[in-house]
Amino acid sequence: MKRKLRMGMVGGGLTSFIGPVHRKAAGIDGEIELVCGAFSVVPGESKQTGEALYLNPNRVYETYQEMFEIEKTLPPDQRIDFVSVVTPNHVHFGPSKLALESGFHVLVEKPIAFSLDEAKTLQKVVSKTGLILGLTHTYTGYPLVKEARNMVKTGKLGKIRKVYVEYPQGWLSTLLEGTGNMQASWRTDPKQSGMGGAIGDIGTHAANLAEYITGSNITEICAMLNAVVKGRKLDDDASMLIKFDNGATGVLIATQVAAGDENNLNIRVYGEKGGLEWKQEDPNTMIVKWLDRPKEIVRAGQKYLSDDAKAFTRTPAGHPEGYLEAFANIYRAFGKAVRDYKPGKKINAAKYDFPDVEDGVRGMNFVQTAVKSAQSTRKWTKLK
Repeated sequence: MKRKLRMGMVGGGLTSFIGPVHRKAAGIDGEIELVCGAFSVVPGESKQTGEALYLNPNRVYETYQEMFEIEKTLPPDQRIDFVSVVTPNHVHFGPSKLALESGFHVLVEKPIAFSLDEAKTLQKVVSKTGLILGLTHTYTGYPLVKEARNMVKTGKLGKIRKVYVEYPQGWLSTLLEGTGNMQASWRTDPKQSGMGGAIGDIGTHAANLAEYITGSNITEICAMLNAVVKGRKLDDDASMLIKFDNGATGVLIATQVAAGDENNLNIRVYGEKGGLEWKQEDPNTMIVKWLDRPKEIVRAGQKYLSDDAKAFTRTPAGHPEGYLEAFANIYRAFGKAVRDYKPGKKINAAKYDFPDVEDGVRGMNFVQTAVKSAQSTRKWTKLK
């Protein structure tokens, strides 16, 4: 395929936070071109967004249903290759399902759907159509996260015993949704966010990061969920003990009421021989600690890193690899899979290294189990 991939977008209008992030990330490598979209349910906003993005007005749609219906009738050299779904949680399932059924690959914001049942339905649609569904668990795109995963995979730390993963934010320390803030309003509304607040919004990122680096799945949860801010309908604070299928145990914290914290995702993983520590707010640095020798400072962009990390490194040492680059790494990996796709041949997402529908189902299972555990008197609850 000697051309740019053609992307359509659902959501991401002028008032969106995550839509512009996706568009910037998709464009970093010059491999993807946004050609159409249904950007908003607000009358007129989709058209205004299309104008601001200099899109052909004939390919700016009022609804995603209209977009897919028209796009699939266009000649092969014009129609979109895939759809980016960047809507609130309750509008992930509908566009993703219809896009797949219309013959388009999908890259969707996390969590994959509003509920576990919806996630499992998408899993079946992916299996039936053979098309690709990617998921933007952004933090797996950082080069040093790839390095951490490689260290575990190659046994450098020995058998993994303990995992601590934290995602503290402070932006919801007040009843921000009561001021009309759009981002706060939908994230704290169970009708739009689903059964999980902080646990669905950022807890899924923490769980995914822990599973990605360790290569092990969470099997059991003992959770406590709180709505700290008076009047809030969903949890804004979550703490839990977790068990992994390799025998390791851990602690996961996801809170949006840690006043003063910005986006302080961090993880520590300990094995028999040593441990590692990585922080998203300082993504070019990883601390590696050894049982029998001094700790090391590992830096992004260096020649001593594994091929796994080098493959996702974009800048020379000392030049920060940030959020947009990590996002772009997922788009690039997903894009390579789309380019390699052939009808009837299943694409293995692990080969390209991007989150897929299986990760999405696990994420929704995690949210549902955490909520169930928090409500249970027995506490320890197994993921189905």
